[in-house]
Amino acid sequence: MTGQPIRVLVVEDDPVAADAHVMYVGRVPGFVAVGKAHTGAEARRALDRTPVDLLLLDLHLPDVHGLQLARTLRAAGRHADVIAVTSARDLAVVREGVSLGVVQYVLKPFTFATLRDRLVRYAEFRAAAGEASGQDEVDRALATLRAPGPAALPKGLSGPTLERVSTALRDAPDGLTATGVAEAVGISRITARRYLEHLVDAGCAARRPQYGTVGRPELQYRWVPGH
Repeated sequence: MTGQPIRVLVVEDDPVAADAHVMYVGRVPGFVAVGKAHTGAEARRALDRTPVDLLLLDLHLPDVHGLQLARTLRAAGRHADVIAVTSARDLAVVREGVSLGVVQYVLKPFTFATLRDRLVRYAEFRAAAGEASGQDEVDRALATLRAPGPAALPKGLSGPTLERVSTALRDAPDGLTATGVAEAVGISRITARRYLEHLVDAGCAARRPQYGTVGRPELQYRWVPGH
């Protein structure tokens, strides 16, 4: 990617998640995080100080809904695009966001690979839209924003069970062993470990040995904040 980097403002109320998202943005070539804000008011002040091309915008802020913030920014003449970050699966919200400059949605929890894909597609869209001279070119530019279908899970893993394992791990701030996850979810220890290792490979979980018991130490898994 050539030219000036795409300037991103991260708007996220959770400080740990905000730091993670800033780090993610910085790992994608052609993008730079120019700041972070934890509230809508902070975001507006940041935009007054710094030119921004793209908002990575959490929709559930403590002082304003993200779409309301986007509406206010549009009314004030600010035209930064928006990638919305949300845990909501509400199609009405998605439809409303289209008219407010929301070009992509990222559903929590997400991995670095997911955000990288959205950012790369957004960069391709900007490049293609800038060169479009006819309907075909416009259609191709818009097509670059369409996210691919969800990546296939490894053989033997299912989406619903992965979600249950992820929830159990997120709800355990001190972490869980494969045995603990198996008991919480109702699956075998061997199956639980396969799901946990998949989460580690995806960057959503970290593991470390748990000492202090008789016999070999058991691995302790902990959810990585920001996913």
